[in-house]
Amino acid sequence: MARREDLAGVRGRLAMGETVKRSLRARSRISCEFEELSPDILPNRILRSSLDSLRKLGVAGKRRSTAVSRADSSDPGLDSKVHEEVTKVYHRLEGVSVQPLSHRTCSLVQIDRNRRLYRFLLDVCRLVYDCRLVDEGKSGRAASKRFSDFRRDEARMWKLFEGFATGFYRKESRFKVNAAERGIEWKPDPEGRETDLAKIPRMQADLILESSHRRIVLDTKFYRDTLGGRGSAGKLHSNNLYQLLAYLRNREAGDPDESRRHEGILLYPQVDERLRVDVRLEGFRVQACTVNLNADWRDIHDEMLEIIGLEREP
Repeated sequence: MARREDLAGVRGRLAMGETVKRSLRARSRISCEFEELSPDILPNRILRSSLDSLRKLGVAGKRRSTAVSRADSSDPGLDSKVHEEVTKVYHRLEGVSVQPLSHRTCSLVQIDRNRRLYRFLLDVCRLVYDCRLVDEGKSGRAASKRFSDFRRDEARMWKLFEGFATGFYRKESRFKVNAAERGIEWKPDPEGRETDLAKIPRMQADLILESSHRRIVLDTKFYRDTLGGRGSAGKLHSNNLYQLLAYLRNREAGDPDESRRHEGILLYPQVDERLRVDVRLEGFRVQACTVNLNADWRDIHDEMLEIIGLEREP
């Protein structure tokens, strides 16, 4: 925490302008600016405030307060063990202020090398804040807070899954991940009119992995049912395949290196059964795979590497 004090000796950085302006040397004092170690810093405030929001949800299945019960009787609260841990950590941060959170508050934190451990924790805090819902009180009652179940939001979960896959392969594999632009250019007939071509939507893959001999276009998908339903029961979602093949055809047309053929992977989180599909379509190797995110981290690590044909390094 930054502080400024009038001291008898030098501590931190000398504030010469302030010392001269206030004639402090005549009183044998100088103005100094220095950092004082304190737990009550902004990153810790965000952490404790987020924990406070979570612990106030109460325990699943227990009646917490009249206001919350009336606002949403279906609000499940937290698992009892999770609530206990959240409360325990909240009290361990005694001395850290609790403050209202906002997107601006979260954006004020600067993550440098000394604070890199905060990055993941603050990302979780943003997720908690984004999932918070406010119920306006009726008949003059105060508004209450609850949380939406972000696991039911397929768009949000897809982005989370895409970010996980990108970070994992960037850190744990020997491939270059998204080293160049992820956008893929269409290869239209040269006689096409520019005004018409301008209306063609842009293609952008989730991940492009490249090595000296392989080029993988990997698209992450998030569904409650990995395989299609109704008339397509037991089959892959056809639009996923059409999209991936369009990516492969057009990207290879723009980079026709026969020594490094393109291949495609559709990656899904495992819902029920493990999925491993490996076929050749239009000359391209195409895989559709699931990863079990409920497994032990070491098993997840090995499965993610297996999907792209790598093994854990000794």
